[in-house]
Amino acid sequence: MEMKNWYVIHTYSGYENKVKTNLEKRVESMNMEDKIFRVLVPMEDEIEYKNGKKKVAKRKVFPGYVLVEMNMTDDSWYVVRNTPGVTGFVGTGAKPIPLLESEVVAILRQMGLEEKRTVVDFSVNQSVRVITGPFKDFIGVVRQIMEDKGKLRVNVSMFGRETPIELEFAQVEKLD
Repeated sequence: MEMKNWYVIHTYSGYENKVKTNLEKRVESMNMEDKIFRVLVPMEDEIEYKNGKKKVAKRKVFPGYVLVEMNMTDDSWYVVRNTPGVTGFVGTGAKPIPLLESEVVAILRQMGLEEKRTVVDFSVNQSVRVITGPFKDFIGVVRQIMEDKGKLRVNVSMFGRETPIELEFAQVEKLD
């Protein structure tokens, strides 16, 4: 199985957003969504003062470069490499070199896009107590964990019958 990594592509200066748009269209039209995932032009806020007024403008952090999250295969390399405006991958010789995890985290954090990793400490069939919201103090049993949404589906006993409710992780605590 190929590894998903971030790579840096070199573009004509000033064409970064056009390359991002072109590449996203090519990924869709060539059915490469399973190999090429995200395309980013790293930006940051730059505060300017003009005529005594504060103005916030977006500034490219790495002019002439675009980041691509992808599985590097011959097909995906070809699609990216032959996107209009792309002059090549950053790397030694013909082999693109992926960014280090720490570099990616730093760039995403700078852009306010860092991925927050959630540690799920719940398991199916576990008893929990609701600690906030309209069902506060109800006891229930975890039936489903929706990690991507940060929610649990919990069955609570209401009016003598099991009723499924959706709760955020922070709304419940485990019972020992």
